[in-house]
Amino acid sequence: MTSTTRAAPRVQVLNLPEEESDELKITPLGSGQEVGRSCHFLEFKGKKVLLDFGIHPALTGMSALPFVDHIDPEQIDLMLVSHFHLDHAGGLPWFLMRTRFKGRCFMTHPTKAIYKWLLSDYIKVSNIATEHMLYSESDLEASLNKINVINFHEEKEVHGIKFWCYHAGHVLGAAMFMIQIAGVKILYTGDFSRQEDRHLMMAEIPQIRPDVLMIESTYGVSIHEPRESRESRFTTTVHTIVGRGGRCLIPVFALGRAQELLLILDEYWQQHPELHEVPIYYASALAKKCMSVYQTYTHAMNERIQRQISICNPFQFKHISNLKGMDQFEDIGPCVIMASPGMMQSGLSRELFEMWCPDPKNGVIIAGYCVEGTLAKEILKEPEEVTTMSGQRLPMKCSVEYISFSAHTDFEQTSHFIRTIRPPNVVLVHGEMTEMSRLKAALEREYEGSDENPVKVYNPKNLETITFHFRGEKMAKVMGELAIHKPKENDVVSGIMVKRNFNCHIISPKELVKYSDLSVSTISQRTSIHYTGSWQLLHYLLASMYGSVEVILSDNSENKSLRIFDTITIVEEPPVVVLEWVASPTNDMYADAVMKVILKAQELDSNAVSIPAVTSATFDKMHYKECLIELFQEMFGEDSVPKLFKGEKLYVTVNNIKANIDLTSLEVTCENEKLQRIVQTAVTKLYESLAPVTLGIK
Repeated sequence: MTSTTRAAPRVQVLNLPEEESDELKITPLGSGQEVGRSCHFLEFKGKKVLLDFGIHPALTGMSALPFVDHIDPEQIDLMLVSHFHLDHAGGLPWFLMRTRFKGRCFMTHPTKAIYKWLLSDYIKVSNIATEHMLYSESDLEASLNKINVINFHEEKEVHGIKFWCYHAGHVLGAAMFMIQIAGVKILYTGDFSRQEDRHLMMAEIPQIRPDVLMIESTYGVSIHEPRESRESRFTTTVHTIVGRGGRCLIPVFALGRAQELLLILDEYWQQHPELHEVPIYYASALAKKCMSVYQTYTHAMNERIQRQISICNPFQFKHISNLKGMDQFEDIGPCVIMASPGMMQSGLSRELFEMWCPDPKNGVIIAGYCVEGTLAKEILKEPEEVTTMSGQRLPMKCSVEYISFSAHTDFEQTSHFIRTIRPPNVVLVHGEMTEMSRLKAALEREYEGSDENPVKVYNPKNLETITFHFRGEKMAKVMGELAIHKPKENDVVSGIMVKRNFNCHIISPKELVKYSDLSVSTISQRTSIHYTGSWQLLHYLLASMYGSVEVILSDNSENKSLRIFDTITIVEEPPVVVLEWVASPTNDMYADAVMKVILKAQELDSNAVSIPAVTSATFDKMHYKECLIELFQEMFGEDSVPKLFKGEKLYVTVNNIKANIDLTSLEVTCENEKLQRIVQTAVTKLYESLAPVTLGIK
């Protein structure tokens, strides 16, 4: 008994070009199962988008940046920045000025205005905290020229990527971006809040349903304290600390929640005359500059502020003074100081904390979200000792209260937002691993067993790519004359489809000249012909017929290659020969002629015809003429030459191009250089080698 093994068929896998791929890929380069260094990479239909480029507040130097070494900045088409906080925009000057990024970067007007001042302050603080500077003041200044601005609800398009933005709440100018590529829509919330506060409106709910929602998960399944009770607890705690003769430190970012807390404190002090002697300081060198920005962009705030601004400026505080530095501060008696940065890693808030933490009369109020690894997060655990920036150990006896004014959505707001816009796919970003996992589980439970609006929830880690499959829109709009002159029923209309990015137009051929910026595509043709004959015979016949034939040397000695007319490549791949050429009417004609020679060589070889030598046989002129006509009919078709002719003139017609032959001088004239060369070669070679051509062709 014998057994046979069947060889597996050879399968050629063709990689689709990026613009034809149906895969949408989303990769977190930062804030994937963490809070900090927000950065997300989107790829779809050959388009590449980067969302935010922040730094990690608990890290320094290059380690604080997103994992940008996993992408090629030069290939990024578009960069969108949601708001000015350092964990979303802190690495932007480095990316814009110290990489090969050539795309376009967009943010809202308020974000760009505050970005400059906030990062300038960060550079000064970083100079104290680390020797490894990511960028300089000059980098920051130069980066402003590379940042474009966008208005809320204004639609823009870059390389076929459409995008627009909605109010996100959170901080002044914060935006949620809707990105549309080939009809597929992705909504990126950035940091957003669905609760209106004293100066900002709540985040909008888009009326357009996205295919993918990328949403923050900072607070996971937590529920925020109601705004009224939270404000009451905050003012009561501040009052208690200064009432016992202590100093109240409120670490805040220079901009964002600070403005909300300033409005609350100024109003509370106004209502309590007994506190008028207790000073409130806003310790920020940026205070005056940034307040002017807030006054400029009141139209981006809620209706309450817009009503107040018509009467008096609510940001001109009566009971709050600006404190630029410690050299202006006299530490005598109770006071309230709001100082940056909010995580207390360095700067004035860290300096004041180290001064005041050993005294039990003093107190610290943490009013925002704290990232793991920062001092603000550490003191919430109420340790007995803390380590100073110089490495000393200090007793911590001051009180610490956590009253969150962080303008991020809680579980109820996140769940309501998702239910309202009904996305089929949700990608969680910007959340610690545990909180993000809890939110994912809670959302999956909420939609479990729901057939009406199924929702898939993902929580990728940094560098973990989530892949979705979308075919995208493929629609063509009839334009120009074809749209004006509508065809009648059963009329056949010919047009040319022009594609620009993802917009397809069908136009009249004569209107093609209007599209001066069209790129030209080429189509490569490849065909195989069964051939088991002698390669030497094939080479000889091709050289006899067409003149110079180039032999292509290859590293693969088993396969032989020839090049004819600088156009057609013939490769030996037994039991076939393969022809390759760039498609065009003329090149296709040449390829047809070459194929006829290959078929004739196969026939000769099967009949055991040897390669004849060139002899000086008697030349028969009439026989030459008959052979020439037959040769051209073989090469170009039966109708390419006249069946009968008189005199010493003959012509060949190919694709309406005529080549004239003088049979006396054997000269060929033709307006097409390549056709002239082919015909001239055939005329000359047939004349010089009549005997072998007669054997080979007839």
